[in-house]
Amino acid sequence: MVRTSHPARLLAVLAPAALALTGCSSEPKPVAMPPPVPVIGGTTDVAPPAEPPPAAAPTAADAAAFIADTEAKLLEVWVAGARADWINATNITEDTDALSAAAAQVSMSTLTQAIKDSVKYAAVTGLAPDVARKLDLLRRSATLPSPSDPAKTKELAELAVKMSSTYGTGKYCSDKLKKYAAKGAKDSCLNLDELSAILANPKASWDDLVEAFDGWRTISVDMRGDYQRFVELGNEGAREQGFADVGAVWKSRYDMSTDALETDIERLWQQVKPLYDQLHCYVRGRLQKKWGKAKVADGQPIPAMLLGNMWSQAWGNIYPQVEPYPGQPSIDVTKGMVKKKLDAEKMAKIAEGFFVSLGMPSLPKTFWERSMLTRPRDREVVCHASAWDLTYNGDVRIKMCTKVTEEDLVTLHHELGHDYYYLAYHDKPVLFQDGANDGFHEAIGDTIALSVTPEYLVKMGILDKASRNDKADINILMQRALDKVAFLPFGLMIDKWRWDVFNGKITPDHYNQAWWDLIRTYQGVAPPSARGEEFFDPGAKYHVPANTPYLRYFLADIYQFQFHRALCKAAGHTGPLHTCSIFGSKEAGAKMWKMLQMGASKPWPDAMEAITGERAGDASALLEYFAPLQAWLEEQNKGQQCGW
Repeated sequence: MVRTSHPARLLAVLAPAALALTGCSSEPKPVAMPPPVPVIGGTTDVAPPAEPPPAAAPTAADAAAFIADTEAKLLEVWVAGARADWINATNITEDTDALSAAAAQVSMSTLTQAIKDSVKYAAVTGLAPDVARKLDLLRRSATLPSPSDPAKTKELAELAVKMSSTYGTGKYCSDKLKKYAAKGAKDSCLNLDELSAILANPKASWDDLVEAFDGWRTISVDMRGDYQRFVELGNEGAREQGFADVGAVWKSRYDMSTDALETDIERLWQQVKPLYDQLHCYVRGRLQKKWGKAKVADGQPIPAMLLGNMWSQAWGNIYPQVEPYPGQPSIDVTKGMVKKKLDAEKMAKIAEGFFVSLGMPSLPKTFWERSMLTRPRDREVVCHASAWDLTYNGDVRIKMCTKVTEEDLVTLHHELGHDYYYLAYHDKPVLFQDGANDGFHEAIGDTIALSVTPEYLVKMGILDKASRNDKADINILMQRALDKVAFLPFGLMIDKWRWDVFNGKITPDHYNQAWWDLIRTYQGVAPPSARGEEFFDPGAKYHVPANTPYLRYFLADIYQFQFHRALCKAAGHTGPLHTCSIFGSKEAGAKMWKMLQMGASKPWPDAMEAITGERAGDASALLEYFAPLQAWLEEQNKGQQCGW
């Protein structure tokens, strides 16, 4: 599964598709001249300057007026920035890079000034609840805080766009791997899609897998110095806003203290770790049978390039190699999609249909006119899937290079989850136009995807039949676990790395070592060859150069099962949780829509309660969903040397 982003939003990334904000400071007011000095007795008597009257303390009315003015300014620059970012992300050139960087500079400056100006209202009493909430959201809204020095803000914006464009245009050239390039390729240079396809190819040799894996990481080598400077400037901006560093800004967004947040995510990880450990042990054992224990050793991390994904974050592509019960009713969704002659637009229509079946509105006509659903042939683009609302008023779009695969069908459901969230709250003030927290935004589409069951796919005409038995269910759960469960430690470690980069615990001369140490610790995965400090492998993951916080994806993997359990209950489902589809349930749709409409207007526990009746994240729903698979894995792994 591709982890996507929703850039055209308050908490979005700063990079093509990012809207960090701005504005210019107001013009200086003319200085009043003193009155003429009287001449007495031939001498000049200069009167002492009068003491200025004490400034009146700001009132609740002043705070409300400040917020209204700020929202108007932010909306103007965010929309302008979104347009520049969209053009840049869908047509990468030096000119569109410059336009995006200029818009980002304006956005950052405006937001920085607004945050500084908001400080004077921190102690005001009697604030209306909405005004108090908006002041709080404003203070912690900058994904990338910028310094007050305009030259440094400009430098920061240019670095952000440069790194994102480097990622978007990255290619690795290899005569040996040219055989994997798209038909009609003019040279031996492969983009990320083509290199990823090699890792997903069960017939690829060990050496080809290693070269594709290492080759993609050549594109980020030159980012190291840029990223180091990027961190320095971002931290300077964060300190000016009263935070210790950029990581502290990110952690402040969860309506709880930093210590409480870190304790909470560790609690959630410990809930799910036993399931991940069993999945890891089973997958390693199956890969040993193909590659031998000399290459895939007992008690050691799994070589990263064997897991079917460029970052080993989702393992669904190796399902045929680890299928529990070959010969059971196959759920080859991709084959069914090809047979049905689906294309990108038809796939998006299927995803839209799910939301409409819940009682939600159809997508606006402009969605179909303005989205980029396939990779253009005539220009460079950022193919990483993302959802947008360019105007904060329902101009929703998707940008992705869709392929006719099950993975991309799921991604389309995910992206439309963002777009329907935008549509649900687009009539709210702009500071409330965001998810309850960023994990909510990522979870909505994935919650819908959990309802893409075999029975649903039969209704869509993608599968001919849906035969269920215990063995078939284990196959289905294994497919889903290779994406959902395998992702969990990866979703946690990226921000753990960045938090320590921002706070200085990880220094630039240990960027790469610390990255791989965390991957080994949390994922039990290792690179196929030595990765020294001459490399900058974090930059080969989109969300690092694009500066997108990543904890949201870990939380989303927990939340979506909580949401799914609650919505299935609303839909009247009985039976195992993994067999539930809420397709067509207006009751489930009404519960979801009510929560979506809240946006960021209330603390996230209120939104969680609105949809689940609970006020905290809880992995028990995920464990309930995968309970049959966990029991099966424990049985299969008896006698194995698990762990790493």
